[in-house]
Amino acid sequence: MAKKQKTEKVVEPLIEKDFEEVETRVVEKPLPTPKDTWEIKDRVYYLSRRQRPLSRTLKAANVYYFDEEKGYERELKYCENQTTCFVDEMKGDHRLGHIVFRNGALYVPRNKQTLQKLLSLYHPDRDSMYFEYKPIQEAEDQMEVLEMEADALLAARNMDIDMAEAIMRVETGSKVSEMSSKELKRDLLIFAKKNPKLFIELADDENVILRNFGIKATEMGILRLSSDQRYFMWGSNERKLMTVPYDEHPYSALAAWFKTDEGMEIYSNIEKRLNN
Repeated sequence: MAKKQKTEKVVEPLIEKDFEEVETRVVEKPLPTPKDTWEIKDRVYYLSRRQRPLSRTLKAANVYYFDEEKGYERELKYCENQTTCFVDEMKGDHRLGHIVFRNGALYVPRNKQTLQKLLSLYHPDRDSMYFEYKPIQEAEDQMEVLEMEADALLAARNMDIDMAEAIMRVETGSKVSEMSSKELKRDLLIFAKKNPKLFIELADDENVILRNFGIKATEMGILRLSSDQRYFMWGSNERKLMTVPYDEHPYSALAAWFKTDEGMEIYSNIEKRLNN
């Protein structure tokens, strides 16, 4: 039996080698393309201003859409045998389709994507001649109106009588002077419910009280507005107090004038006469 030859383990010293420097580059990955927000579903379109004619045809050809990305106008056409509404992307023959609203409405099923995208995204008459029915958006709009109405009614309920009179004078004119406080409050609540946006604007208008003050002074003969509505004067001696700037409402100009140094003195004088 042959003897195994002994082997000696030799540890070779590490030899430093010249390593080539590897150039590293940061590769910028393109951002992921955002998912298309277009939803495939049935859609309904209505003519604007609640129009309900038996039929109304919408232009389906010779209309254009300005493409922001491409920088030029692109011709649109609705063709039933095409998968796009852009003429420059169409292939083969063009079989023109018709877009007809019946009784003010147009129902487009989910399989008519070419027509849906034309109507919802590109047609120049969108949101002017017709609009797409969007339940979520309509609910949001209704919520906004209801919240504004609630705010207006709450403000009207807690409003003092002088402010109420000032606001209702804008709405009903001199008739306010003949109303009782309960009638005034009732009409104020009705006005707030009927037109909450205008009511809130008037309630936030710092000049509405001053305008009402000026109108009351004129109605009681303390002030007088000239027949040409160009200046205000004292009712007792017709001495001119202030000139109405051109193209301004007389009582709005008077309200602004009451804030000046001279106007504040006149305001205090009128206030004393009104309280006597």
